[in-house]
Amino acid sequence: MVLRLKLSTVWPSIGLTCAILLSGCANSTYDPTKDWSVDKLYNEAKDEMAAGGYDKAIGMYEKLEGRAAGTPLAQQAQLDKAWAQYKTNEPVQAVATLDRFIKLHPASPALDYALYLKGLVNFNDNLGMLSSVAEQDLAERDPKQAKESFEAFRELVTRFPNSKYSEDARLRMAFIKNSLARSDVHVARFYYKRGAYVAAINRAQTTVQEYRDVPAVEEALFIMYQCYDKLGLNQLRDDTKRVLEKTYPDTLFLYPERAIVKKPWWKLW
Repeated sequence: MVLRLKLSTVWPSIGLTCAILLSGCANSTYDPTKDWSVDKLYNEAKDEMAAGGYDKAIGMYEKLEGRAAGTPLAQQAQLDKAWAQYKTNEPVQAVATLDRFIKLHPASPALDYALYLKGLVNFNDNLGMLSSVAEQDLAERDPKQAKESFEAFRELVTRFPNSKYSEDARLRMAFIKNSLARSDVHVARFYYKRGAYVAAINRAQTTVQEYRDVPAVEEALFIMYQCYDKLGLNQLRDDTKRVLEKTYPDTLFLYPERAIVKKPWWKLW
């Protein structure tokens, strides 16, 4: 027996199905903010930020950039979006947003903040969440982002020495500078242990020449001293030793026996 359906029965059903599908499509593209003023959109985005809804805030800031284009509010939205991207662990997107801001608004009164935030994003991303867990030394990591962070901070303190962000930037620069120096020393030490003495000397010299006022220079000089000794370059070895002793008279690298070994508090003899 063949079941036959009348067209009058089938078509209404098909029409109802299409109506439901079209309704769903319409709802999926509905924008509840389309009638909002730019001020309301900005305030709602700020509320989302305060509540930790960074993804929603980013979407609102992007809409605000378009609706308030050419206004200070659009510039503020761009900076706030970069902060939200940073908070959602999207440093690449955050830096891209800040680079765009810096390029488009070179005379903005918030340019110092944009430079500071760019340095901060790269600074914290270079530290990395896992490095603290694994106790990995920052000097043993790829220094690319540390250098980018340093450059952003340096531009900030050079162009805006009196900015409220400059003092913190200077402190972070000092930390980065020492970390970069220790990174070179780490590589020099690696070369020395493997007998690549010339390569070790070159890397250690970079530390001495570029980062003269950081603690890592002491070990860099000692590595150079050791390498010259291994290569039989006695004059260079002795010259390096004199520089090391004069610069660091209490150095323990040359005289480890000078180290004071403290007895446990409970040991009286």
